Amino acid sequence: MKCRHCASELTLPMADLGSSPPSNSYLTEKMLAAPETWYPLRVLVCTTCWLAQTEDFAKRDEFFSDDYAYFSSFSSSWLSHAKAYVEAMAGRFGLGTDSLVVEVASNDGYLLQYVLQHGIGALGVEPTKSTADASRAKGIETIEDFFGVALAKRLVAEGRSADLTAANNVLAHVPDINDFVHGFATVLKENGVSTFEFPHLMRLMDESQFDTIYHEHYSYLSLTAVQRIFAANGLNVFDVEEVSTHGGSLRVFAQRSDTGKQPVSDRVAAMLEREQAAGMATPDYYRTLQPRAEAIAEELVGFLIKAKAEGKTVAGYGAAAKGNTLMNFAGVRSHLLPWVVDRNPAKSGKFLPGSRIPIYDEERIRAEKPDFVVILPWNLKQEVIGQLSYIREWGGQFVTAIPSLAVQ
Repeated sequence: MKCRHCASELTLPMADLGSSPPSNSYLTEKMLAAPETWYPLRVLVCTTCWLAQTEDFAKRDEFFSDDYAYFSSFSSSWLSHAKAYVEAMAGRFGLGTDSLVVEVASNDGYLLQYVLQHGIGALGVEPTKSTADASRAKGIETIEDFFGVALAKRLVAEGRSADLTAANNVLAHVPDINDFVHGFATVLKENGVSTFEFPHLMRLMDESQFDTIYHEHYSYLSLTAVQRIFAANGLNVFDVEEVSTHGGSLRVFAQRSDTGKQPVSDRVAAMLEREQAAGMATPDYYRTLQPRAEAIAEELVGFLIKAKAEGKTVAGYGAAAKGNTLMNFAGVRSHLLPWVVDRNPAKSGKFLPGSRIPIYDEERIRAEKPDFVVILPWNLKQEVIGQLSYIREWGGQFVTAIPSLAVQ
């Protein structure tokens, strides 16, 4: 396999999680009678540009289908994050009624609804029909398509160049990262700004967040790699911030290389130096994740076996993609984790891909009163603990598996 950015041969392994179905391909009861398609799940690292990337086995349409079940608005903390982002960007870059914000991978309108509330022009680009329809229901114009140079040129031709583009948790989801990034350099106005948020590979490595590896994530990103990719595709990184979302992310600010006038912040060099000091440009750094992933999977299975032997009941919370990676890598099935709950009604009544564990709404927890609730989206742990605090009434405890097993 060759690097998706620089076409160098890939030889350095970072993780081998066996195989699994696409992590957001939830099953209906009827689908249980049919086989699932499983793909190998391996990550390799380019030792030329240091882009970590999954092996490519299927077209993106298979991962981002019409019934895609991830809706951003079901997380209250994510909505707060989006609202704060809009307020900060509007103030920093002087956005007003004559400005246009284009969000790529706008999902269900979780962010652009706040742009509209500020009286700023908003346009969403979202390839999945289920979430695009939810966005339109909020009054947000949404183009149902994948973003790249071709769509960017079309928008420019229509007079819809952007003052600000937002791309939250999508840079990792694109198979052709060069075309995707070059699209932003194309769609921006001369002094427009693009922001990108993505889970920081350094945090993934430091905290053993291997469950964030799944087929829909084609890339695992450091500023070291991103700066090189952007520079090769007409964008100049001028600032970077660390944000707490998704277990620790970077928010990267970029402008057109040919016309942008934003000064480059000292934070860019500082972050690059931190990554260099951590060893992110050395092969040995990436060889440490596999044994830690195996230890975490074994620890979780041991806990579930022990709980069952002691007659304790265990439920899961959050039918999340990261949870599906963990369940399938660890080999957990319904005999160890009988069911999970999720607030998203689009998932309730379905089954997790691979493990085929049934999904219910939250009322199941109140009815069954499990002894333990395993929080699969650990990045939302505090939100979930607050939401489900009532399990303390019967002595229930919360469990997280990453970065190591914790019961509280």
